[in-house]
Amino acid sequence: MEIWINPACSKCRSAISLLDAEGAEYTVRRYLEEVPGEDEIREVLERLGLEPWDITRTQEAEAKELGLGEWARDAGTRDRWVAALAAHPRLIQRPIITADDGTAVVGRTDDAVRDALSRRTAL
Repeated sequence: MEIWINPACSKCRSAISLLDAEGAEYTVRRYLEEVPGEDEIREVLERLGLEPWDITRTQEAEAKELGLGEWARDAGTRDRWVAALAAHPRLIQRPIITADDGTAVVGRTDDAVRDALSRRTAL
C-alpha cells in the first residue's frame, strides 16, 4: 500500500494516523517532492476508476490561473488534464491510497481509508 500525501494537509495526517492505528504497512510518498509523471497519473486514475478532473483541486489559485474551470471534461481533453496534474502536482486531490488489490481510493474520509484497508491481501 502506498499513500500520496502533502504533510501540510490535515486529511493526509488523519489518514496516516488511521493507517498507523490499524497497523497497516504502507509507503509514504510526498508527491509534491516525488512528482508523479503522466503515465503514473494515468495508472492511478485507472486504479481509482476516475477521470483526471475528478481528482483535481479546482479551487486552488493555481487551477484558477490555468483556467481549469473552463476546460472541457471529455475524452478529447483527458491528456491535457493529466499533463496539468503532472506539471502542477499541488492540484492533485489528496491523500491517494493505492490498495494491495490493484485499486486505489482518495482517502479524504475515515471511511475511504478503511475501504483501502479492507482491500489488503492476506499474508
